[in-house]
Amino acid sequence: MDFLTLAIIVTTVLFVLKKQEQRQHTQLLGQHLSNFQIEKLMANLMEGYLRVLGEPDTQRRDQIWPVLENTESSLVSQFQRFADEFASLPAEQTRASTLPLALPYMTRVLPSATLDVREAMKLHAKAMAAARVGDATDDEERKRRAFTMTAELMLMQHTCHWFCRGRTVASMRLLARHKTAYEQVLQSVAPETLKAYQKLVNARR
Repeated sequence: MDFLTLAIIVTTVLFVLKKQEQRQHTQLLGQHLSNFQIEKLMANLMEGYLRVLGEPDTQRRDQIWPVLENTESSLVSQFQRFADEFASLPAEQTRASTLPLALPYMTRVLPSATLDVREAMKLHAKAMAAARVGDATDDEERKRRAFTMTAELMLMQHTCHWFCRGRTVASMRLLARHKTAYEQVLQSVAPETLKAYQKLVNARR
């Protein structure tokens, strides 16, 4: 067997195994998310923020904010329940590799080079609760909180995609879907979120 043939076989096997692992992660996450309406609430909230922030009429904005606050409360509550439920899963099922190469089952071979997605979801739940626009006292603070909450939601979505398809693909999807780079999202979340997130991502177990 020549080197080229061997390389093709190895590459094919690695590809199949990686796809299998990604499918397992996607099914696991989807199984737990199916109990909630998080994706729908998130989409409605982000669209609502864009609408109210672009609304020049003060009275109209005052009518929209309470509706968004209700959506926001439902999202924060449901995501907290999801994070609590996801936290009950075994660690070996909820790791995402932090390695630059998307190799199969490296979370088992090198658990030290992984992100504990259970902890990440707890972090996102806490960050979303802290950024609630409903806690604002004036219109300017509502705008600032809406901007921060949008970034928090994008980072949470990035974590979900990272767990399912890998960090690089997650960043590409973030850019394609929201026209926002991963690095820009990190600079837009709350300082407390960024500090905790970087500590979690860079942790070595």
